[in-house]
Amino acid sequence: MKVVQRSSFHSSQGFQVIPISELDFVSKLLNRKWGLHSPATPIQQISISSSSSGKKQGLNKFSFLNNTSPHLGDEEMFKRKQDSFFYILRDDLLHPLVNGNKARKLDALLPLLQDHQVTDLVTCGGCQSAHTAAVAVSCAERGIRSHLLLRGEQPEVLTGYNLVSTMYGNVEYVPRSRYANREEMLRTHADLVAGEDGSVLWAKDIVEDVDVARMDDFSRSKTSRRKVLIVNEGAGDVLALLGMFRLVNYLSQDHLLGKQRPVKFVVDAGTGTTSVGLGVAAMSLGLPWEINAVMLADTVENYKRHENRLIAEFTSQFLTSSFCNRLDMIKWIDRQQPRKFGKVLEGEVKMCQRIAQETGVLVDPMYTLAAWETATELAQLEKSSIVVMLHTGGTLGMFGLAQRYKSFFTNLKD
Repeated sequence: MKVVQRSSFHSSQGFQVIPISELDFVSKLLNRKWGLHSPATPIQQISISSSSSGKKQGLNKFSFLNNTSPHLGDEEMFKRKQDSFFYILRDDLLHPLVNGNKARKLDALLPLLQDHQVTDLVTCGGCQSAHTAAVAVSCAERGIRSHLLLRGEQPEVLTGYNLVSTMYGNVEYVPRSRYANREEMLRTHADLVAGEDGSVLWAKDIVEDVDVARMDDFSRSKTSRRKVLIVNEGAGDVLALLGMFRLVNYLSQDHLLGKQRPVKFVVDAGTGTTSVGLGVAAMSLGLPWEINAVMLADTVENYKRHENRLIAEFTSQFLTSSFCNRLDMIKWIDRQQPRKFGKVLEGEVKMCQRIAQETGVLVDPMYTLAAWETATELAQLEKSSIVVMLHTGGTLGMFGLAQRYKSFFTNLKD
């Protein structure tokens, strides 16, 4: 596993400043309405043992066993680690269609849609975007119209997240040349949806204490027939960090992961927003955690730029001037077998099948298999830290992959 770069966000003085009222800050941050009824998620333990099968594929040298009711808590965590295992957070089980990190990213945003009487939401994503499907379903459940701009051409057969997006939202396919300028594309479409007497805001604008007069005009206007909110691709906004903050706060309870023992988190990184949210939360709560973000879709430079933007927005919106921070707990790492984003290698679908049959956990070859591979490797190496993988969902994307990689899926019957 190659560590590409470690995140390092310092105060202007170059050292960490402990907040005077950290508990007040955390309480204020979490004291809000949420989309999910509870931050809880099933936690399971995956044991790893060597396997003699599949010697030609490095991925196949392990076999796995799933313990769905592991013993947790600080006392249990501090026992000497005898066997190789990692814990998996089953966020893929949160909702039939809105699950994984998509549910966490929308956790703080969804109640605000209703509080500000949003009528329409505009966002974008790839053809098989789990994000657009999650937005479409969540909006429909709340009586809000969603407008989804999908990159590329309409597939011949609608399946997976593409089908879900189409059933629950209003889909428009956008040429890749136009999609490249996402901000202009989203704003232009939102203006079209709003019409002449409508109002348009970006998701970051509805965070508390931002341009109160403008927000009042958006929320209370009697003349606007439509109030349109724009959400960035992958919900890569500062509001998305709050859902991860809520999750980390829940997990840090003494009877779960606790606050004392070092934890190595593993998460696959599409936009990288989930990884930043975990890092900001762990830093704010003073936890000895490390976030291993497996880069899938971009360069480390672009991930760092996205990270810095989110941290700056988070600091601006939620922290007082006396709260400086130092975030050096995120490791941006390559996946074990780097490749162009969206490409699946031979043998990976078969590996996903083996994991499903051995553990009952479904991972997909594009995203969550990358986190599983890294968690497996870390679990073999780590004796002092516990390894925890966040299952980010996305399994309906397998339907789209089955269209693109027919031979890989046909061979599963052999």
